Amino acid sequence: MSDTVDFILPDLGEGVHEAEIISWKVSVGDKVEEMQVLAEMETDKALVEVPSPYAGKVEALHGDVGQIAHVGEPIVTFSGATQSGKTVKGNGAAPKADHHVETKADAKPQGAGPARASGGVDAAEQTEREDAGTVVGSMEGLPTLGGGGKVMATPAVRRLARDKGIDINTIQGTGRGGRVTASDVERAAQGGGRVGAAKAPAGKPREAASGGAAIAAVSQPISYPPVQVDASGTSQTIPFTGIRRKIAEALDRSVKTAVHFTVMDAADVTALDRVRRQQAHASGEKVSFLPFIIQAMCRALKQFPQLNAVVDDEKREIYIKGVINMGVAVDTDHGLMVPVIPGADRMGILPLGRAINDVAAKCKSRTIGLDQLKGGTITISNVGSYGGAFATPIINYPEVAILAAGRAREAVMARNGGIFVGKEMPLSLSCDHRVVDGAYGAKMLNAVVQFLENPEILLEPAGR
Repeated sequence: MSDTVDFILPDLGEGVHEAEIISWKVSVGDKVEEMQVLAEMETDKALVEVPSPYAGKVEALHGDVGQIAHVGEPIVTFSGATQSGKTVKGNGAAPKADHHVETKADAKPQGAGPARASGGVDAAEQTEREDAGTVVGSMEGLPTLGGGGKVMATPAVRRLARDKGIDINTIQGTGRGGRVTASDVERAAQGGGRVGAAKAPAGKPREAASGGAAIAAVSQPISYPPVQVDASGTSQTIPFTGIRRKIAEALDRSVKTAVHFTVMDAADVTALDRVRRQQAHASGEKVSFLPFIIQAMCRALKQFPQLNAVVDDEKREIYIKGVINMGVAVDTDHGLMVPVIPGADRMGILPLGRAINDVAAKCKSRTIGLDQLKGGTITISNVGSYGGAFATPIINYPEVAILAAGRAREAVMARNGGIFVGKEMPLSLSCDHRVVDGAYGAKMLNAVVQFLENPEILLEPAGR
């Protein structure tokens, strides 16, 4: 039997099957401790630290920085490996990946009901056992950008904490390497946990409760890597990696598949501006144009449902959706993300505004769950806050339409033979010409304009 053993990249959960190697924290020949961080990897949404399941000597690192590592494949080879004091023997061959982070129960949508919550403890504990020594959590709730002391736990345990209304970052973990276990959550829920004692000072590694290696949150935000300037000082090289590459791949597929055309118009939003200010004054909340624009889209889609659709190119079928799941393009320091607000047509202006703020904040902190980035049926991009007017937005494939709203600004407008100064909002609607024709898209955009110019209609959800 070989003295070497391979560490297989485990299941990252949430349907993530690969990750990009951002940096190695160890080198060949290093002797590492159990739970010592081996590498930083980035999925399409989160930066994760990969701790070592073994103590031992690093014999090989499988992959270079910038390469994609796949679940189920060796990532590090050890010699003299031990785990919790016991010698680990390998045969030199890559064993099957058995470090699944999630169970089937975990894969259920959040809020699946009391049965799931009551059954979640066993599932979470099982996951905790299976996940020992593998990737620290999944994309959701990971110690990520500027994380500064977030606790380590599996997705199942994080979900259990959420189900019980407990901030997991206030729980002191008793698992290996200080990991919060399902039992820790249960004790906290019963008032016997170590709530309030665990959160480490920002930017400092969190001490392991069981004497294992400290697991530090990633402290460096993901953005463009340092620019490499050549000797002449005139050229730059920026590695095409991470989220930027994911965005590029998605947009490339969109423009190569959908046949884009864009129609443009402008809406008189003078009355809408007055209505939103009234709503803000009455509610005490900040109310932007965006929830009104979404409501206008939802109402227009009731008249032009073929734009609320997705295309299955393999089956050569168009699925017109019965629900409106609104994708909202969010600009973050890490790149463009498009969270989805399901059932947007059934929401009022204020709840919709809160939902927009919630997903936008999660995107910017990179704590949003993968499930909140899926299932969109149409997308809106609000580019107005950055200036400009009209645009040619790229469809969020496999959807068939996207609306871009420009900045609302004062303009001289004509009406009933007279002119006046009001607020005007430029709008640009891109559609997939394979699905609809130009007239259909123009009529849809005209309907959006009409709703925005009659804002009182928008104060009730479109689905009612």
